[in-house]
Amino acid sequence: MISNIWNAILYHPLLNALAFLVSVIPGGDVGVAVILLTILVKIALFPLSQKSIESQAEMNLLTPELNKIKNSGANKEEQARLTFELYKKHKVNPFSGCLLVIIQIPVIFALYYVFLKGINFDNSFLYSFVHVPEKISMVFLGIIDISKKSLVLAILAGVSQYLQAHFMPKPTQPTNTNSSSTPSFQESFTKSMNMQMKYVFPFIITFIAYSVSGAVALYWITSNLFMVAQQIYVKKEKTFKTVIK
Repeated sequence: MISNIWNAILYHPLLNALAFLVSVIPGGDVGVAVILLTILVKIALFPLSQKSIESQAEMNLLTPELNKIKNSGANKEEQARLTFELYKKHKVNPFSGCLLVIIQIPVIFALYYVFLKGINFDNSFLYSFVHVPEKISMVFLGIIDISKKSLVLAILAGVSQYLQAHFMPKPTQPTNTNSSSTPSFQESFTKSMNMQMKYVFPFIITFIAYSVSGAVALYWITSNLFMVAQQIYVKKEKTFKTVIK
């Protein structure tokens, strides 16, 4: 039952979209189709991901105020009340970002699964108005065979993952800090996670990307670069709004 819903709502529509793109792209370049389909899905999810990034950026801007509440010496009930008032004042929902990310996960995973499972345009999976492409080329731009492992694409996937982590909104550091004070567990954990996302995760992505086909690596590169562009856009938009205010 669940697999039927998965196939009907996500997997089959994406597979059909890929087949259509391959059929209209000159030379049937599957690599170009992978890039275009990834971008189209990202554009469709843009409002959700945009709101998620904005929510994360807004939460990071409130970090100094949240630290003041935490260090005020008030009891937990009073801290909770002050924190709620702060969120209400700035119209920030601390859970909206997580919810929006969760909504996107099935779509992104389905797209990843299409490329991971292999480019197999079976007539039984295609809609009546979508035909198996007459020409299918797995050699991306006539250079890289994306049906096989590709070290070049794997490395680029790792680099793009680093760039995405680099441009992610980061918590605002407090301007007045006591050098003798010990960072809280949350602060230490957040800093550790940021370091791992930036310097460790790219190597993991490179390893995984090299373990699968070049099509998956190409998907990762396109997806990460799209997110980098979106994060830069959000940052500039926030800066512009701040200047206007």
